[in-house]
Amino acid sequence: MLTANAYLDGLNLEQRRAVEYGLNEQGNMPGGPLLVIAGAGSGKTNTLAHRVAHLIVNGADPRRILLMTFSRRAAAEMTSASSASRGRRWATRPA
Repeated sequence: MLTANAYLDGLNLEQRRAVEYGLNEQGNMPGGPLLVIAGAGSGKTNTLAHRVAHLIVNGADPRRILLMTFSRRAAAEMTSASSASRGRRWATRPA
């Protein structure tokens, strides 16, 4: 049986903690901003994409989410991965 958060099953413990940061057990969002700093190849892009999807699934307004990265490649990966993990795509505007 799939859990409500089955899309998080592929994350390790640290990644999952970052994704779920600020959400209580009822799915409310009292937490503030989250900064993720980690080494190359550690799964930052995947973690942040899942974080965005998790926030939206739990009722966050997508227009109030700011997701920043230093490269266009990572930005494209995050947009694609967060859309895919939510099961749908949303329009993006190039910078």
